[in-house]
Amino acid sequence: MNRTRMLLLMALVGLLAAALPLAMMTWLSWHHAANTAQAQLRETAERALERADRSYLQALSALQAMQRTPLAPCSPEHIQLMQTRVVTTSSVDQISYFQQGRVRCTSWGRPVAALAPGQPDHTTAEGATLQLDQQPRAPYGRCMLSLRLGDYEALMDPYHFVDLIDTRDIRIAIATPDGRLIAQQSLPDQALLQSLLREPRTGDDGTLLFASARSEAWLAIVTAPRTGMAGIFLQQAWVLVPISLLLGAAAIACTIALSRRRYSLKGELSHAIRRNELYVVYQPIIELETGICVGAEALVRWRRADGSEVRPDLFIPLAEASGLVGAITDEVIQRVIVDMRDLLVGDRSAHIAINLAPEDMISGRALKVIAAKLAGTGIANQQIWLEATERGFMDIEKARAVISAARHSGHAVAIDDFGVGYSNLQYLQQLPLDALKIDKSFIDAIGTDSATSPVTGHIIDMAKTLGLFVVAEGVETEDQLAYLHSRQVEFAQGWLFAKALPREEFIAFHKRRQELYGAAREDMQNTQRQPGQ
Repeated sequence: MNRTRMLLLMALVGLLAAALPLAMMTWLSWHHAANTAQAQLRETAERALERADRSYLQALSALQAMQRTPLAPCSPEHIQLMQTRVVTTSSVDQISYFQQGRVRCTSWGRPVAALAPGQPDHTTAEGATLQLDQQPRAPYGRCMLSLRLGDYEALMDPYHFVDLIDTRDIRIAIATPDGRLIAQQSLPDQALLQSLLREPRTGDDGTLLFASARSEAWLAIVTAPRTGMAGIFLQQAWVLVPISLLLGAAAIACTIALSRRRYSLKGELSHAIRRNELYVVYQPIIELETGICVGAEALVRWRRADGSEVRPDLFIPLAEASGLVGAITDEVIQRVIVDMRDLLVGDRSAHIAINLAPEDMISGRALKVIAAKLAGTGIANQQIWLEATERGFMDIEKARAVISAARHSGHAVAIDDFGVGYSNLQYLQQLPLDALKIDKSFIDAIGTDSATSPVTGHIIDMAKTLGLFVVAEGVETEDQLAYLHSRQVEFAQGWLFAKALPREEFIAFHKRRQELYGAAREDMQNTQRQPGQ
């Protein structure tokens, strides 16, 4: 008996385990079908607004053109011009000319009687007036929509506003923004239509799905039978329900595995910041004209407690995504000041470039940190340069404000890795930058048959045209150096000069270059001063 109960219980659990995901996916499929149908209706409503606007603007343009004509009113030429405007304007069926408040002639000719217009129902933003249910000025048939501007009136078939091509059982109505009906495609529930005109909304009443869209000029109402959802539901259910169960299980397993790995690394990085496992190395920057070392780019590195290194291209994106990049930036700023204070105070021509995360180029937070850290150190603001990749400049207005504040404080600002991101000239033209750093991939292409080889020269020319100085990244060969010399590039960094160095090795490298090339720089500066002596 107990065994039977256990088997029944296990069977029930098995059925529930199978039925619950199926029920959930069925509900989701139906919910998605409803959302899809509503989205289609909203899209149709938006298209109806666009259609109404096109019809209105066509008619308005025709009236504006007639206002400008120098032809004598109601002359044969004038009437012929009105006829031409009617023929060439698809939304207009008749144009009339008014004088002293009465119709004097139309595109059909002169009326039998000088008809007076009725009172307008609505005035548009352009100053034109709309009158609904207007009789045509000639025996044309059904009631028309009147659009009047100045001395001219255009009569339009209201159906022009709702004649969207659609194979589904969708019905459209167009009204003024305050709910006065202009045209409709025989909506099946007129009570619902009147309710929607009074209170535009999206939803369903058990029989019909409905959606509305409103602009400054028009209100669109769209309805469709709920039966249309069934086809969407079946389409999705037959495919999604069985496949989603399998793919969902696989996706969950993969997500769990990836999440564990990702959050494990995130947690490890957070601990590494607290345990001071991050350190900074310095990539020398060489002034090409003199050969001296003018400074370095500070690069953050992560060495685990076991001595293994984590690549920056792994932990930097993770830090940006997980909100840890600000703490890393602060750590780099602190390390730079501690490591390079003596060198920067002793050599005012030297600088250290610090990379800022995209969020810092939007918030400006790092500027406050740098100002606080530099206070009392003797290091000049001009000796700390700031670099950011193109992603940091996507919000042009905020980036401009941060860059302006940085430069006002004395910091030079450079765009880093130019050419591999969005490469938008807007950044260079609208942002008050000082320097452009050419990405290593373009330097590698120098002297090769690569498709990107000619791009390097264009980037250099563009930077010089905009008054930016250029820093070439990743210089590794004498041929590359010779090319950069020939193009009068100001600065370069790369393994041809030195790899990224620890503090002590960089200070020694900087001193050695100063001793080797400092005299040449002084000679050059003296030569440049001679003409003004």
